[in-house]
Amino acid sequence: MEQQQATGQARARVLVVDDDPTVAEIVSGYLDRAGYDVDHAGDGPDALARAAAHRPDLVVLDLMLPGMDGLEVCRRIRGQGPVPVIMLTARGDEDDRILGLEVGADDYVTKPFSPRELVLRVESVLRRARPAPPSAAVLRAAGLSVDPVARRAHKNGTELALTIREFDLLSFFLRHPGRAFTREELMHEVWGWDFGDLSTVTVHVRRLRGKVEDDPARPRLIQTVWGVGYRFDTVDTSGVETSGVETSDAGQD
Repeated sequence: MEQQQATGQARARVLVVDDDPTVAEIVSGYLDRAGYDVDHAGDGPDALARAAAHRPDLVVLDLMLPGMDGLEVCRRIRGQGPVPVIMLTARGDEDDRILGLEVGADDYVTKPFSPRELVLRVESVLRRARPAPPSAAVLRAAGLSVDPVARRAHKNGTELALTIREFDLLSFFLRHPGRAFTREELMHEVWGWDFGDLSTVTVHVRRLRGKVEDDPARPRLIQTVWGVGYRFDTVDTSGVETSGVETSDAGQD
């Protein structure tokens, strides 16, 4: 179902990057009718120029672009600052989809796709990028802190560069320490999806481990529960496992 922006609310700006005029026209039309302010670029350099001139709230980015592919465009756009990216790909190879997630894409849609589904994906990503209510508590455990209002996360006082999906996943783990979740449960509970490729969860867990674990090859916080999924274990500074999480108002791998 297409979502209309609330009356009086600023229209979110979406940059559509696709060299196929037909696809770009259809996607732009659906997003415009759903209440978004849509800009279009036909190649990588044009996309980077438009993003620099007027930073978008979200980018819908085709993987296959002439000259500069979508992966490089994604890297450069994300290098300018955090912005949600949904990758479009005509490829059926799972490795290509995973590559998109690895460079920082928040979601992907495989061509051919339903434009209405894409609108829902855009709304989902933007909704989760919005700040939490002012009363949301700061979560702390194992040297990690997550501020849902500011959407900032730190490890031992150093800010972590997390994508929207990684931030949501870490927040969820901090709220539910010691409990094992299947990848299906994480997909539904963290991101609100009732369908999708479970490898997406695996990739996000792997990326998050690379940012919060002292040794991602031997994770102590995000544990793999074989045959089930993943569990977040809190660890204090002495290395002893604890079960609590402090809060304050201030294919598995």
